[in-house]
Amino acid sequence: MNTNLPITEADLQAYIDGRLAHGRCAEIEAWLATRADEAERVAQLRSQRDALRALYDPVLGEPVPERLTRVAQRVPRSRGIALAAGWAALGAVAGVLAGWQLHSVQASRMPPLSEGASIARSAAVAHATYSPEVRHPVEVGADQQAHLVAWLSKRLGAPVRAPVLDAAGLSLVGGRLLPGEGDPAAGPQPAPVAQFMYQGSKGQRVTLYVRTETRDHGETAFRFAREGSVSVFYWIDRKFGYALSSGDLDRAELLRLANLVYRQLNP
Repeated sequence: MNTNLPITEADLQAYIDGRLAHGRCAEIEAWLATRADEAERVAQLRSQRDALRALYDPVLGEPVPERLTRVAQRVPRSRGIALAAGWAALGAVAGVLAGWQLHSVQASRMPPLSEGASIARSAAVAHATYSPEVRHPVEVGADQQAHLVAWLSKRLGAPVRAPVLDAAGLSLVGGRLLPGEGDPAAGPQPAPVAQFMYQGSKGQRVTLYVRTETRDHGETAFRFAREGSVSVFYWIDRKFGYALSSGDLDRAELLRLANLVYRQLNP
């Protein structure tokens, strides 16, 4: 039954999360059928939700830290019941957060990290968000590589390059511009970030995340991080920070690829 109620942002978010009655869902689907831009935005938000769940759901299976277990064992029964209720509420909140837009999740769930580790987490989130995309994995395709590199270099304010990874069986799909990370030293408008995407013959995808640094760090060695299902090798080279991410390659393969990237960026 048609309610003739206006479609609000809250309705769209509830629709994406599967929290609407069947009749209201039908109304929203009919509304989206006549609004291609909104339908595309809803599809992207749903893809972000799925990617973020895949990235962070494994955390729910991690054991409770021993120090918290000891505290729970020491509290009286009444407090223990309250603590259990608190954990249940926390789990419910975590489920809701998984459906939020990407920037909301980054702001509310990500604790402060060291400068290098923040690259790894941001790169992993970006990889999990865009690598599953079929229709729009990149903003500019590899067929316009010269334009892509020039555009990203201009936006980052420094010359960037797209390494050639054909020797590793990976071809450039293209790239995109991402919002910059919050850094008080960078001022109110953090510099944007570049992401290059590569794909292998079996459909496996690897992304290279590139950001400019606010100061010259010299050089740092490769560091490895595992964020959910995404593996990341990251490093800082003078005024650039790099992170190579994959959900398909094992650590040894990704390290070989990171060395190949590093050699091309530092001939």
